[in-house]
Amino acid sequence: MMCITETVPLTLPLSALDLAFAQFLQTVQPSTDPRHSLLASLVSAQFGRGHACLDMDVLQRKGPLALGWDSRLSELLPTDLSQAAATLPWIHGEEANSPLVLDGHRLYLRRNWSAEQSIRASIQARLAQPCPVPANLAQSLDTLFESSPTTDWQKIACALAARQRFTLMTGGPGTGKTTTVVRLLALLQSDPARTHAPLRIALTAPTGKAAARLTESIAYALAKLPTAIQQHVSTKAVTLHKLLQVRSNIAQDPVPELAVDVVVVDEASMIDLDMMARLLAAVPLSASLILLGDKDQLASVEAGAVMGQLCAGAQWGNYTADTVNWIAQTTRQDVSAFLGNGTALSQQTVMLRTSHRFAEGSGIGLWAKAVNAGDVAGVHHLWHRAPDWHRDSPATVSRLQPTWPNDSHLSDLVQHGWRHWLLALQAMPSDECSDAQALAALKALGEFQVLCAVREGPWGVEFLNRRLATNLGFAPEGWYCGRPVMVTRNDYTLQLMNGDIGLCLPHSQGLRVAFANGNGQGGIRWVLPSRLDAVESVFAMTVHKSQGSEFDHVTLVLPDTGAAVLTRELLYTGMTRAKTQLTLIVPQTRVLLRAVEMKVLRSGGLTGL
Repeated sequence: MMCITETVPLTLPLSALDLAFAQFLQTVQPSTDPRHSLLASLVSAQFGRGHACLDMDVLQRKGPLALGWDSRLSELLPTDLSQAAATLPWIHGEEANSPLVLDGHRLYLRRNWSAEQSIRASIQARLAQPCPVPANLAQSLDTLFESSPTTDWQKIACALAARQRFTLMTGGPGTGKTTTVVRLLALLQSDPARTHAPLRIALTAPTGKAAARLTESIAYALAKLPTAIQQHVSTKAVTLHKLLQVRSNIAQDPVPELAVDVVVVDEASMIDLDMMARLLAAVPLSASLILLGDKDQLASVEAGAVMGQLCAGAQWGNYTADTVNWIAQTTRQDVSAFLGNGTALSQQTVMLRTSHRFAEGSGIGLWAKAVNAGDVAGVHHLWHRAPDWHRDSPATVSRLQPTWPNDSHLSDLVQHGWRHWLLALQAMPSDECSDAQALAALKALGEFQVLCAVREGPWGVEFLNRRLATNLGFAPEGWYCGRPVMVTRNDYTLQLMNGDIGLCLPHSQGLRVAFANGNGQGGIRWVLPSRLDAVESVFAMTVHKSQGSEFDHVTLVLPDTGAAVLTRELLYTGMTRAKTQLTLIVPQTRVLLRAVEMKVLRSGGLTGL
């Protein structure tokens, strides 16, 4: 048997796990072709980088760049590496047992290939399901939506979702995705053709924070509708893990059969391959499934960019003549400019285009648009136009360019950003805090947030959490009154989810950590600190962890050197967590501009479904 070190150059940036995977395959079924072990290691490496597969065409065109490597490593990759995939011994044998799958020009780990196939089959089956259109649909839509001088994409999205069992709604922050869904639920619930019980509706999101935000957004939008409609529309959202009954291992936990009529999933861009396959398997074909998300945000931490691939080209519409005519007849909206020859899924994909959070020409909106478009010159211009931050600055977007995290301006910034929270803590009684006081303190904490691109280094989360704690007058570690923490792992016993934010406060029984119930009705859960074995201070958090959250004022911190995670998707996601004010901490301008150039292109086979 050939040793892996004889077949894969050790100078390649492959992890021990990647090499061990190839060695395992060699142990089970040896191959004398050194390219085979290298391909197996590369499939593992791509999986670790969030790709569903190793795309041979991309590898052929871009070489090491397709793997996130330095271009100088091209000499270590055989020029005929792609051709060797067809002779891999680990793609043959019993169909259900081969560890690798070669599907056209894509080489998969079998688990990822199976998940993709399951997703594809389920979506196609849903699109083929008969769906009775609500009676008097056009009139009902006119009742729910006021006349608009511009194209009303919310009305169009609502109409399309009412005619099929599967719909994708994508759009940036503030484009009204949840508002549209509330009106859709009201429309379906009040269908005069319905003669049985109210619809069974499930609302869900990938994280506890995102589920809490969905609950709040649905309740807020629902309050604007007639009372007769409100009583039949659910407002309580749960995490996907809870809905799909994931307890320990998603691959081993049995998939539940959900008794639902409608399922709405928010922040769908965060859903990975395995979770999306489980979701589609759990929701019956007879139910309507609506996925909401921003296709331009960061994809899931785990493998797959499902929402991004399914919504590819959504900005062009690609609606067939039949769809364009149906939309015109049903909604009186003209989308002929978006005429195309798209797939069946394209006909059920809607991009909401008008932001109600960022007005046309607003600072944050301009930055987000330029970053999303990869407009380096535009970002460079915006950077030089942005004023330096100071306490009384009225600017929506400001900047700081410190040389080190101990810069006094950064200390002033966080003290000013959290001024309401610090005042709430000072007014807190030393012996016992009420639920109302805890909720007020948590709300004040959420007014401001420091987001980091990286975890390590002087500009990373780990260092800044200690530094900012000191700047604010807290201890750098340990439990103390005022310590903000984030849960880093789901804890079903405590009913705490990865991403939940808590605040250590005085309680009648000593220090306890207060977590908002997240049900839209207020209330606090008090947890003994010693029971929290997976939390970290959260004066700063990564951009990845901030997905599904929003804050009044965001400070986005970039490192002083480049990093693989620095992409336009990360910048866009971090910037759009801000509702009213954004401050950019950029030690080196070239790092910002380089990040705008870099776009995440995850390999997978769901585009064009």
